Amino acid sequence: MSAMSRLFSALYLHIPFCVKRCAYCDFATEAVPRGSERIDDFVERMVISIRRAAKAGLLSGLETIYIGGGTPTHIGLSKLSEILYILSLSKDIDASMEVTMEANPESLTEQIVKDARALGVNRLSIGVQSLDDGVLETLGRAHGSKRAIEAIQLATSCLDNVSADVICGVMGQSDESLVSTIEQLVGLGVTHVSVYPLTIEEGTPLCAIIEAGQLPEVDEDAQARHMELAAKTLQAHGFTRYEVASYALPGRESRHNSAYWTGKPYLGLGYGAASMLDSYDLGALLESGALDCWAESIDFEGLQERAAGSHRTRISLARGGLEAEFLSERESACEDAMLGLRMSRGLPESALSRLTDACPELAAAIDEALTKGLAQLNGDGSVSPTAKGWLLGNELYGLVWDCAR
Repeated sequence: MSAMSRLFSALYLHIPFCVKRCAYCDFATEAVPRGSERIDDFVERMVISIRRAAKAGLLSGLETIYIGGGTPTHIGLSKLSEILYILSLSKDIDASMEVTMEANPESLTEQIVKDARALGVNRLSIGVQSLDDGVLETLGRAHGSKRAIEAIQLATSCLDNVSADVICGVMGQSDESLVSTIEQLVGLGVTHVSVYPLTIEEGTPLCAIIEAGQLPEVDEDAQARHMELAAKTLQAHGFTRYEVASYALPGRESRHNSAYWTGKPYLGLGYGAASMLDSYDLGALLESGALDCWAESIDFEGLQERAAGSHRTRISLARGGLEAEFLSERESACEDAMLGLRMSRGLPESALSRLTDACPELAAAIDEALTKGLAQLNGDGSVSPTAKGWLLGNELYGLVWDCAR
């Protein structure tokens, strides 16, 4: 097999299991009891998949690893250690790599944290969402505020790089509740906070509750106000907003997520995982067999035929199947511009030049964003989002992505 011409920079392992599904959850997850045979089968497949990827040389260029879900900690110490151990055997994990594991408060234990750290995990991302019990109840979370605080204390006592997720704009969530949650998290020693406005997805329990009139609709004005409050509160404590929803202390930005936003190739393994790579590398990935564990059959010839002439391929795994999306050079340029404008540093002048060469219409779209105050031109020639652009992200990204059509 020929070597990948552009090695994967990031690896994402998707563990789809949770103790329960939250009321707002629309992700590829399922609630199963710990010790379930489904978990045993999943871990066996993941181990095989990691070994195949390593044997094919797909892991040699990794800079970051992210173990997400679902709730990785729900599968228990033994199974989690099995995955981490095979990772450590398959790839030299040194201090220069960022290795993140997601966790939820109800299943995070001291032994899991210590064993994970010993096997290379140096960053935890904890799904706190709120430290207000009323908000947690509305969201259908499996933990209360007391357990969340204990989990953060445990994490920060063992690791110096801990992130917390927070949801804002929840029905019944006051400004004071949001600010209190953020203030407490900062006081507990987190180094990174992601703040997401609540999204109501069709088919979720929360959507049904709203449709039944038992809860009001999401207030978009309140969400915008909450995002501004979050930014103000975190910045007052030395956190810098480096992406539309992400804030970090100096040097604690998520390198893994930044890889997604800067167009670096990434490999995803596990149910619901996605991979992105240059289309001419598709054959090497398929030949590796790393994806075989998650799909009952793969149409190798059909996929490579569809990839011919495309610039970028995105593969999404689903239980028993595989879907592929092929982007032209023009579409890839628009995607890179759109993702770049999610970040505070924006698009450097050199990147703008490259992207507008691939898609000339981008120049007019950027000009319109500048005129509307959604973006700003900086002294070094870069273009970055404004405060208005943060709040009206869909409009800003829409201007750019429309050029792909």
